[in-house]
Amino acid sequence: MPGTVYGPVHSWRFGNSLGVDMIVENSTCSFNCIYCQLGHIQRITREQRVFVPTQRVIDDLKSVDWTRVDVVTFSGSGEPTLALNIDEVIAHIKDTYAKPVMVLTNATWLFDAATRKRLLRADTIACKLDAWDDEMLQKFNRPAQGITLATIVAGIKALRTDGFPGKIALQCMFMPLNKGGVHKLAALIHDIQPDEVQLNTPKRPYPREWYLGSRGNHDAPAPVSEIHLKTISMDEAVEIERIIREANPGTPILSVYKDAPPP
Repeated sequence: MPGTVYGPVHSWRFGNSLGVDMIVENSTCSFNCIYCQLGHIQRITREQRVFVPTQRVIDDLKSVDWTRVDVVTFSGSGEPTLALNIDEVIAHIKDTYAKPVMVLTNATWLFDAATRKRLLRADTIACKLDAWDDEMLQKFNRPAQGITLATIVAGIKALRTDGFPGKIALQCMFMPLNKGGVHKLAALIHDIQPDEVQLNTPKRPYPREWYLGSRGNHDAPAPVSEIHLKTISMDEAVEIERIIREANPGTPILSVYKDAPPP
């Protein structure tokens, strides 16, 4: 049976990150992003349910060498907020191991008050934001039917309205397809007022089919063929950061080109 815990994975943003996968069996997400390190998502859905029992995750956590863990990150084989028991696992990690918890989410379920409540004990919620309108959302993130950018943005803002005490970060992926809309995206970031912005470009290849190891760092050769995606250049990254910083003075901005260690 595949494990629900993997890593620690080295992250240029977060340090040594222990991955927790609340889905595991297949790639399952409400997005099917063109750059996803999991490849084409097998189940594109908005359905929330329990994918793996809480006790199974708790048992897997017992084998972890916690001295090697800087942060616990909920990501894995798809969108973690689809798991209705994510709050139970977050609570167990906080109460038992006292490690900071981060949830990487596409924010498609943050419009829902019950989903936001399940994330309240996380230390950081990092929300994907690559598009500035629904047309680009469809091209770049290819969401499940019924998802709109307005709902996503409203959900992110509602975290603060609810009094979420942790950090709200925006993860923005840039490729040739969406780099031309950086001014519009910068304005949207200003409207959201996050605590931090993380600028990225797809350094990991896109596997032609899903395999469990794709949720990690891709340090080992992939058992499937892969596509190396088009990225933005260093000069383009510098200009994108300048535009976003100018529109969002005082907001910390991290860039994979500037802040990631050399390979």
